[in-house]
Amino acid sequence: MSQRLNLALAALNPHLGALPANAARILSMRAEAAGQGAALLLTPQASLCGHPARDLARDAGFRAACDAALAELAAATADGGPALLVGAPALEAGALYDTTFLLGEGRILARRARHAVPERDGLFQPGPAPGPVAFHGIRLGLMTGADLADPSVAETLAESGAELLLCPGATSAGVADTVPEIDLAVARVVETGLPLAWAGQWGGQDEDVYAGGGFVLNADRSLALRLPEMGDALAVAAWQREVEGWHCAPQPLPAAMAGEERLWRLLTFGLADHVSRNGFAGAAVPLDGGVGAALVLALAADAFGTSRVRALVPEDASPDAAIRLGLAWQRVPTIAVPGCEAPEAARRLRDAILLSLAEARGEVLLPGFDRTAWLLGEASTPGGFAPLKGLYANEAHALARWRGLDVAAVAPGSDADAVLQALADRGQTPGALAARGADLSMASALWRRMHRGGYKRQQASPGMTLGRWRDRHAPLTHGFTDPAS
Repeated sequence: MSQRLNLALAALNPHLGALPANAARILSMRAEAAGQGAALLLTPQASLCGHPARDLARDAGFRAACDAALAELAAATADGGPALLVGAPALEAGALYDTTFLLGEGRILARRARHAVPERDGLFQPGPAPGPVAFHGIRLGLMTGADLADPSVAETLAESGAELLLCPGATSAGVADTVPEIDLAVARVVETGLPLAWAGQWGGQDEDVYAGGGFVLNADRSLALRLPEMGDALAVAAWQREVEGWHCAPQPLPAAMAGEERLWRLLTFGLADHVSRNGFAGAAVPLDGGVGAALVLALAADAFGTSRVRALVPEDASPDAAIRLGLAWQRVPTIAVPGCEAPEAARRLRDAILLSLAEARGEVLLPGFDRTAWLLGEASTPGGFAPLKGLYANEAHALARWRGLDVAAVAPGSDADAVLQALADRGQTPGALAARGADLSMASALWRRMHRGGYKRQQASPGMTLGRWRDRHAPLTHGFTDPAS
């Protein structure tokens, strides 16, 4: 008689630190999985505590609360229903690990610490080389988060007898509409000859936004199942052991979003999560006549409704963008202060007024600056949240055109954006770009402006980075000049 396994995959949007709410949602998904005959529920990386925990994971009180919530979840599995794969930080022998727990039969059956720890997650220690976990006579290989990108993890699991690779994930989404986890999973399947299942987190957390979803790849690399992105989702994969190994029965695949539609959805629910989880009553958007401000205004209206969005309009700007969307708007007077006639001083004074007007009504201020302005040190408005911080000016322009805003057919400065992207995101030098045909004087000027902008970048508002470089480790100032410039 052939062996079978019904494995449920769940895409969730855990709220970092909201342990009771996260546990309740996991149990709700477990009940749904039980109704569909599942024996095991795979949830995303750090599903119990939320991801990324960052320095919160160092807090002993937080870890104690995670342990208590984990024990309650484990106790809930004593009813004979589906076992759970959930994630939380764990302190063992003085080392802090990003750990996935297998809960069943009313207790913790097994645990595996993430082995691959990128620099951005440096507070966690790499777990030992993983071995399979036994479940119902099946040897499961658990690979958490960045383990999927490390070939040695899957290789070690395969060599030690794993039959299925299960991957709790949480990967910050980017501008491109590709799903990098699928490409990584295909590589691991090819290398090991083992089938693989992945389930991811969705939603906004700090400067990151996650697309969620999930998928199953059979050993022949065929896509057997896929969860829809950007929302809670659950599906049960029906596995059967055959002569060649485990095989998942294929299911109809949902339609995938692409291009600007997917990017717009990412930005709207990332913004909605930021506003709701920080307790803001709504949003105030400064209108300066630029494309970015009009785009943010439309984004905010779509994210949480027109009644919670207000436009702040300087005396020299038009309220037309707010009027077209049916939004409330308020005129912001220009205040002159003796000794502050310089444009930079006047701009900072205006920014302080805008922030004060927003905070007086419990709103978050949403400036319209983009990644181009941020990299060059031209972003201001500290204290707000910048939805377009991960988009270059030409990308924001294309999104505004897709949204139906009145913009030019071609974005100004597209050539400069391409050079800046190569400098900032790919770490290329002005000389290397010039060797490939770029204008050396432009590349050098952008390089100098970008490196002089470190001080201003750290004064600017946080915002959605869309998986791009955050400039965390750049010095405020330095004296180096690229020789090519």
